[in-house]
This record gives sequence, C-alpha cells and structure tokens, in this order.
Amino acid sequence: MNRPKQLIAALAAVGIMVSAASAAAETVLRVRPFGDLKQIDPVITSDYMVRNHGYMVYDTLFALDEAMQIKPQMVERWQVSADGLVYTFVLRDKLAFHNGTPVTAADVVASLERWGKRDGLGQQLMALTKSLQASDDRTMTLTLARPWGLVLDALGKPSSNVPFIMPASIARTPADTAITDSTGSGPFIMKRDEWVPGSKVVYVKNPNYVPRSEPPSGLAGGKTAKVDRIEWRYIPDAQTALNALQAGEIDIFEEVPPDFLPTLKGNAKIRVAPQDTMGMQMVFRMNTLVPPFNNLKVRQAIRYMIDQEMFAQAYVTDSTLYRNCPSFYMCSSPYFTDAGWVKPDLAKAKKLIAESGYDGTSVVVLHATESGPTNTFSLVAEQLMRDIGLKVEPQAMDWGTLVGRRASKATVDKGGWSLFMSGPTGADMMDPAGHLGLRSNCDKAWFGWPCDEMIEKLREEFTLATDPEKKKELARTIQLRAAEVVPYWPAAQLYLVRATRSNVEGALKAAVPVYWNISVK
Repeated sequence: MNRPKQLIAALAAVGIMVSAASAAAETVLRVRPFGDLKQIDPVITSDYMVRNHGYMVYDTLFALDEAMQIKPQMVERWQVSADGLVYTFVLRDKLAFHNGTPVTAADVVASLERWGKRDGLGQQLMALTKSLQASDDRTMTLTLARPWGLVLDALGKPSSNVPFIMPASIARTPADTAITDSTGSGPFIMKRDEWVPGSKVVYVKNPNYVPRSEPPSGLAGGKTAKVDRIEWRYIPDAQTALNALQAGEIDIFEEVPPDFLPTLKGNAKIRVAPQDTMGMQMVFRMNTLVPPFNNLKVRQAIRYMIDQEMFAQAYVTDSTLYRNCPSFYMCSSPYFTDAGWVKPDLAKAKKLIAESGYDGTSVVVLHATESGPTNTFSLVAEQLMRDIGLKVEPQAMDWGTLVGRRASKATVDKGGWSLFMSGPTGADMMDPAGHLGLRSNCDKAWFGWPCDEMIEKLREEFTLATDPEKKKELARTIQLRAAEVVPYWPAAQLYLVRATRSNVEGALKAAVPVYWNISVK
C-alpha cells in the first residue's frame, strides 16, 4: 500500500529537480537602456526607445547589413518590372506571429499603409503608389505611378520610423492612435504582464521564430535569440547604473557617460565598444509654430549662437568621440556639404534677436535630465540663449515625458514648448530623402513642424533623380535653403559607447543597438 505513495514521492522529487534544473538553465541578459519605455507603438512616435522595442518584437521586409547594404529579411524573393513601376514581393515560408497565426501579405499591406502615413520616406513612397495589394497569402504587389529608386531603401530603413510588420488587425489602427498590442513576428516576445514603466521591460525568446540561414550582419541575416529572457532595467542615475554594471547586476550599460570611461578602462571584467556604427547628430530643435521660434530672425540668430566645439566639449573631451560637422548631413554622408554654413558669433546672434522684435516670450525648454548628452547640451543651450537676450524657462523631465510633451502644438502659455535637444542616429540624418530634421512638410514633419515649400520640392526632386552628381547638387541646394530658413540647427556629432560584461558575447555592429545573437556565458 505504501509503494504508490513512495512512487508518487519519488516522481515529485524528480519533478522538483527537473524544474529546478530548467530554472537554473534559463539565461538572462540584463540591459540598462538609455531611457524608459513609455509606450509601444513604433509608428506613432520616432522615439528611439520605442524603435528599439520594435526590433525586439517585430521583423521587417528588408534590413541594412553591416556594410550598409539593403538585404531581404522577411522577403524570400522579389522582382521589379522592366519599366520600374511594379514590384512583386514573396514572403519567406513559415513566418508566424507570436500568437501562432501565419504572417500574410495582407498583414504586410496593412502595416505599410499605416507606416506610410507617418514616416517621411513612407509618405513619399505612398504618394507615388497607385496600388499596394496582396496577390495571395505570401505575395504582395506594389505598383507605382512613376519609377522611384528608393523603394528598397524605404522598406529597409533602419531607424525611425521603421516599417515593422504587425498583424493586419493591429495595423488597421488609425495612424494617429497608439496601438496597445505588442504582437509581432520577431525573435522576442514582450511580457506585457511584467512591464513596469519607469522600472523594467521584459522580453522572452520566441520559440517559434525561424531565422534566415545567412549569418547575422548588422540588422540583416539570421536573428537568433541566444538567451531565454532579456530585461531592460531603467536606471536613470548613471552612477547607480555604473555600480550595477561593476557589481554584475546588469550585463550591458547603454550610452556610458564619457567621464566614466577612464574608470572602466582598467576593469578586465568589462568591455567598451561603440553603441552603433554611425554616431549621432545632436540637434537644437525649435517649435516653428509658436513664438519665439516662429520668427525667422530668432531662428537665424541660433545659427550664430551654436558653437559645436563648445557644445561637444561640455559633454566629452576625448576628440575621438565627437566631431565638429558643419552640415545638416552627417560628415560620413556622401552628400556632406558645408555650403551656406556660418561661423559662431554671439554678437551677430544678439543683433538678430534685437532686430527680430522679440517681446520677451519665454523659451520653454523640454529638458531631459537623465545623465547623457541631451542633459548637457540643454544646459549649454539654456545659458547661451540667455546670453543673446532670450528669456529661458527650462522644464526638467525624464526622456519618456519629453517624448509625450513634444507632440503638443499649444503655445507656451498653454502648456506648449519652444525647444528640445535630441540626438537622432546618423541613419536618420544621411540624405535629404529620409532626413528627420530637414523634412519641412508642415503638419507631417517631425516635432517642431517646419513648413517650407521649396525644401519639400527639392527633396522630391532628390528622390526622383538618378544621376549621382545631380543628387549631390540637390543636396547642396537643400542645405543652402535650410541654412536660410533654419528648421533646426546641428549642435555637434557624437559617437556613443556602451559597456558590456566580459561574459557577454555576440553584440552586432549595427546602425541601432539590437539584442539577438548575444549570449551570456
């Protein structure tokens, strides 16, 4: 009579040991991201935390590899008609969303249509599109009104806004309404029940994801999840984050402040490497809809106020980690030009403010206070604006709050804003077509909403031009116009670094930080 009880007890003990072994075998990667994740819709916002979340849970039709070449990702094969008007795309087999439903061409169409209402390149693509439709479950056809050489560039763009593919039922959400369902088909699944804004975001390995067969390269190739669980731990204080890294409580520290680098240099348990392959352009982004920056002369004064060397050195003195780049384009861009650039001159800046008729309206600065370049650059900008005669009102907040506030178009006396400092990745600032800061299509532009018909006409010509020299000429003309109307002003080019524990392997050289292919030994 006791034997069944003994057997049950033995089986229970085995079960406990198996369960314990399984728990012990779970691998966890703990990351201190640069900011907090406040929402999850990568279409409605250009916030890089949301973009990075998107790369965890979604996949893309095409992707940019380490050599900056566009490669197929969800697409198995594609072809273009001889006249350049019809693109046919066939999806890879066995693509499935996290809920188990197959990814279909109808999902792709709905996703691209929603993305095309918000993204700069997407807007241009959709303006030239006669039809975008699913031919069968795995095939979609894009028909253009005229040839456009940037189709694959748009579908494979690496940064905000990324054309991530989501279920059609979610993608049909209006483009001005945030989605709340994180279902994708990417290598990780978001654990919504463990998401605590201001504290932690959790992702687990997608057991049904089928990577491409090619080796990983940049954002392309095989996306293999080599850990079972990834935890983003929001630690706003950089010193606390550094202590956690050194103690082994986190494995990766994104955007390490430069003054911490000497401390880490002699630590054999920690490695330091570039955060991404392109660097970033710090931008002085003005709200052109409301006073005082709706006044052209006030914006033109800012051109003379900004000394890139001064801004950069306030944050980092290591000359390998910054660059004075007198252009709206990244210095590494094939379209780099210094045409129309002006030298810093505070006396000229003061004179323009005096001539502008400035009436003392407060310059409300959305000041992100987390340790990092946005905080330092905001402090420098605030003092310089005071020096040239502007009344400055900094409003301290975390980055997630700033992302929400900058969507307001209200005047400053009704809760609006005048200015924020930001650092778009180089991938978003390379050429006129996808340039985040130069877009001047009014309500459809990036926050700040510059409106200039000439810039938009020139940008359209750029996207349709096929001759490389003509494109360079157009890029130069766009820069000259932008230097005149000042939709924003570059405040330096920085190269961010991240620190990893020495037992973390496989971090990819990519245009944005991604977490597949990484293992923890």
